[in-house]
Amino acid sequence: MSENTENIISSSKAPEPVGLYPHARKVGNLLFLSGVGPRERGTKKIPGVELDENGNILSYDIETQCRSVFQNVRYILEDAGSSWDKIVDVTVFLTNMKDDFQTYNKIYAEYFKDNLPCRTTVEINCLPTPIAIELKVIATID
Repeated sequence: MSENTENIISSSKAPEPVGLYPHARKVGNLLFLSGVGPRERGTKKIPGVELDENGNILSYDIETQCRSVFQNVRYILEDAGSSWDKIVDVTVFLTNMKDDFQTYNKIYAEYFKDNLPCRTTVEINCLPTPIAIELKVIATID
C-alpha cells in the first residue's frame, strides 16, 4: 500500500460510503471518521425513515435514526481498533433542529454520559441521503 492509503479504515459492519471516501483515516494517534448516518450495511434501508416511491421522506423517527447512527459510529471505531470511550470530538448535523434537537440531545446524553467529548451541533438543510442526522467524529487510537 502507498503511504497515502495505508491508514485508511474500512468497516465490515458500517454502511457502505455513498461516495469516494473511507469510513475513517488514522493520522498519528487520531482517528478521523467520515460523516456517519443511520443506513444499514448492504441495503438502502434507513432505520426510522419511511420513503415514498420516489424516495421522498414521508415520515421519520429521530430516535431510531440516532441510535442507528451511534451504532454505526461504534462499528467503525471498533473495526479501526479504537472505541466509544476514545471519542474526543463530535460534530452533529441535524436537518430539523427545532423538532429533533430535544430528542437527539436526550439520546446523546445516554450514550455519552461516561465520555464527554467536545460537541458541535449544526442544522443543515439536507444530507446526501434521506436522513435527518449525521455525525462527524474524531477519536484517539493506539
